[in-house]
Amino acid sequence: MTNYGFVIDNRSCIGCHACTVACKSEHDIPIGVNRTHVKYIEKGTFPDSSREFSVHRCNHCEDAPCVTICPTTALFTRPDGIVDFDDARCIGCRSCMQACPYDALYIDPNQGTAAKCNYCVHRLENAYEPACVIVCPTEAIVSGDLDDPASKISQLVASHDTTVRKPESGAKPNVFYIETSEEMLDPAATEHTGTGMWSEQVAGVGHFAKYAENRLGAADTDSLLVQLALEKKASEAQPRDQAIIRDVMAKLNDDSPKAKRSYDQPSKGILWGWEVSAYIMTKSMAAGFYIVAMLEVLLDDSVLVVSNGVIIWVAASCIALLGLTGLLLIKDLDRPERFLYVLLRPNWESWLVRGAYILGAFGAVLTAHIGVELLELDASFHQPLAIVGIPLAWMTGAYTGWLFKQAKGRTIWASRSNFEISSIATLEMMTFALVPYSLVSYAFDKAEIQTPLALVAAALLLTFVYFAFKHINKGLQKAQTEPLL
Repeated sequence: MTNYGFVIDNRSCIGCHACTVACKSEHDIPIGVNRTHVKYIEKGTFPDSSREFSVHRCNHCEDAPCVTICPTTALFTRPDGIVDFDDARCIGCRSCMQACPYDALYIDPNQGTAAKCNYCVHRLENAYEPACVIVCPTEAIVSGDLDDPASKISQLVASHDTTVRKPESGAKPNVFYIETSEEMLDPAATEHTGTGMWSEQVAGVGHFAKYAENRLGAADTDSLLVQLALEKKASEAQPRDQAIIRDVMAKLNDDSPKAKRSYDQPSKGILWGWEVSAYIMTKSMAAGFYIVAMLEVLLDDSVLVVSNGVIIWVAASCIALLGLTGLLLIKDLDRPERFLYVLLRPNWESWLVRGAYILGAFGAVLTAHIGVELLELDASFHQPLAIVGIPLAWMTGAYTGWLFKQAKGRTIWASRSNFEISSIATLEMMTFALVPYSLVSYAFDKAEIQTPLALVAAALLLTFVYFAFKHINKGLQKAQTEPLL
């Protein structure tokens, strides 16, 4: 079997960026995004200082997380080991970008679809090497079949101590580095300030290109530490703030030699924003609301007799929340007109696809509950529907945890155990169910709406939703600020 990969020989790389330019020219890549780029770091203090270069790109992993998480099989692994993409199938959900431990994917600002290094397969199929390999003046980039013992790349790997980036991710990368440092391969080993040689980076490219004009007027602070330390009247702050300022000053005064990142590609920013935070809330509310209501139905037969429209109200509310969930998901896509591809061109390994079908099945059960009421069928039909609906509701609220776990690029999400995911999801669903279900309980009393109590419950609900959203959104953003390069 053929298994293509790269060797990056840091002994000979001169950091000339010829590979980046050749790649952009070969594939007509827009400004601001790259399929291959050169990272610079500097170590030591003058005169004992050094600069190191290294080429970063897609690692064409044997167990590629981006392929697993992609909901529409837009990303796929070829028989020769190359991870390729089909932009005609991409919906622009950016899940592949979250899954890649190497930050190798981007959203094409012109197409709104994901793209990355595809090993120049159009050249390979015509017996040419990738553009970056051809143009490198020092032959620091070597391509070839890793499984062919006679190939140059295979012999290099066999005869030298090579390293790979983030082996702990389990992706099994096929890009090997000769004589590179830990500081170069570990994103956390160098400080990311946003400034560097010949550049001043603003977080957010590709997906964020449509917001570029608005961002031009924004004030980008080079150092939040400096800003905090220079806050007016800092010395008059409260004891807690004074402690923070002391920590800041200690960091500012720390002149111990550290590796510094002097050039890399711009950060892609927060990929999943408020829409994802809101959709987590809406589906958790629908799931928890339904579970609490239907458990009461299953545990107490008399509830069916005196329900007086409560069940249809619960089902209708859950359907409305699921509908809002779907709208938020579609809005978050860079190609929203392709949202049906998730159902029509599914990759069943992706929890995005599994979640879509779970949402659909849960919605069908809710519709059946309404049908029982509207057709005036025997109320006992609600019980078997509840037996089917409660597990579907729980999966509706919980599946995002496993979707996040597939995002191998985000350590906070990927490191969670199944027990932790299940526990957090159950807690969220039950918490989100309490206030809405209280609203229903207060609002309905013998088919009469108790207006004062309903208004109080509504005010509590809005307050709860606001603070819950802020909490979820903060956690979502924190996980995405982890440096990947």
